[in-house]
Amino acid sequence: MNENAVEGRNVVIEAFRSGKTVDKLYIQDGLKDYAISTILREAKKHGTYVNFVSKDRLDGMSETGKHQGVVAIVAAYEYASVEDILEKARQNGEPPFIFILDGIEDPHNLGAIIRTANLCGAHGVIIPKHRAVGLTAAVARASAGAINYTPVAKVTNINKTMKELKDAGMWFVCADMGGEKMYNIDLTGSIGLIIGNEGDGVSEGVKKNCDFIASIPMKGDIDSLNASVACGVLAYEIVRQRIAKGAKYEK
Repeated sequence: MNENAVEGRNVVIEAFRSGKTVDKLYIQDGLKDYAISTILREAKKHGTYVNFVSKDRLDGMSETGKHQGVVAIVAAYEYASVEDILEKARQNGEPPFIFILDGIEDPHNLGAIIRTANLCGAHGVIIPKHRAVGLTAAVARASAGAINYTPVAKVTNINKTMKELKDAGMWFVCADMGGEKMYNIDLTGSIGLIIGNEGDGVSEGVKKNCDFIASIPMKGDIDSLNASVACGVLAYEIVRQRIAKGAKYEK
């Protein structure tokens, strides 16, 4: 049972109507009645991703055994907007430095990445609505408190968001083993760092929208770094280059 789960038809309806952010909604396949229709309308209104699943799946998710065909995963923390992140950069008088995560599913990875974002001076983190972990209690714990200081925005379409940020003057770099060595790329200025899914990496559509593809030098016997570790390595190469250009990084 997910500690951020709520179950039961009226409980889920009230979660939506009270303004809580519902990250994911699970509905028993085949159910059609007034309450289910109401829940689906609320989900559509709030842009919540709906999964139609078997009763057995819901039984396995339910803590009470009284899910009534509906289980919702509610965000433990409020999301910011992309504009909030850009405003933070403006207030600091700095070029935007944003992490964009293309399908991170492990809450410990997301928490560790938020922690890195805070410590390396990134202005925020952007995650997708679908096929990715949201701001759960496990993410908050893994962030070691950084979630309270680092804005996290959730968007429907990563590629669309990248285009809008490009129009505002940002450049994008993603991590990929086939890319140019990170030390040889100019990563200063307004930059978005793209980190891909733990198993599949950066999706092809997102990769095509990147201005640079950076690789991390590796010498060992296995293929790749953990997603949050790769994010940290690339983030601090960006920090190193910013410091070399005169940026201040003292607390």
